[in-house]
Amino acid sequence: MKIEKTSFNNYVEKNVFDTIGNYKLIKPKEKIMIGVSGGKDSILTLHMLHNYRLKNDIEFDIEAVCIDEGIKGYREKGIETAKDNCKKLKIPLTVYSFKNEWNYDLDDIYDVYKSTCMPCGVYRRYLLNKISNSHDCDKIATGHNMDDEIQSFLMTFARNDQNKFPKFSPILEKIHENMVPRIKPLWKLPEKDVGIWCVINDIPIHNEECPYSVTSLRSDVKLMLNKIEEKKKKTKENIFKSFEKTFQIKQENVNLSSCEYCGQPTAKSPCKACEITEEINNIITGRQF
Repeated sequence: MKIEKTSFNNYVEKNVFDTIGNYKLIKPKEKIMIGVSGGKDSILTLHMLHNYRLKNDIEFDIEAVCIDEGIKGYREKGIETAKDNCKKLKIPLTVYSFKNEWNYDLDDIYDVYKSTCMPCGVYRRYLLNKISNSHDCDKIATGHNMDDEIQSFLMTFARNDQNKFPKFSPILEKIHENMVPRIKPLWKLPEKDVGIWCVINDIPIHNEECPYSVTSLRSDVKLMLNKIEEKKKKTKENIFKSFEKTFQIKQENVNLSSCEYCGQPTAKSPCKACEITEEINNIITGRQF
């Protein structure tokens, strides 16, 4: 099926711009930090916020940060793609690594836990917040698309992890003095449309799957949903509409304190990042890298 470029670009922009406007994700004079991995979702977020600022004549600042987990043969390509796109759009980029913060790469600790995605996710979220805070940013924009939200919803639902239900929203409000609120401009945009936009606009992206992603529950849930969607169209859209209407839990119900070791926001002290760092250090003490 042939896709008309102009009409498709208009559709994508309207989808993202409406989400930003309807949910008041960005206010004038704010500084937004975009988490950029080099993949299609974060690159589209980068371009859409750049376009939103230009076309809506709203004055706000944009910066970008790329977290280098230390995955040899994979992350280097994503960093280069992030640099290329940020340079083209004249958006300042900060690259910061696990090695900078903890003195080891993800490759060094990939076998410490059953799923490598667990420590990676904890550490990435930790650094995104810490760096955004240090840059005096008002919000962090992530590239979560509609498919990502559906997958996260089903995973949380299956685990009965009720503390995470308030995260199903295009904006996570400030609930701790050191917690930078997060926004999801692609919240209502299907993943397939993100990929199409990058292709028809010839935008350079890092299009490889993380070699550790197969260890995650998300990978299984994504595969399951795609198989169901092939047989019954609009299944994903119906799931999204269902949780959008049903699970509107107020974020004020989530109480955060400060980690006694690092000072970052946490539901209980020590925070998860400090907790797993102690576990990892105990395990790798006798290893030779």
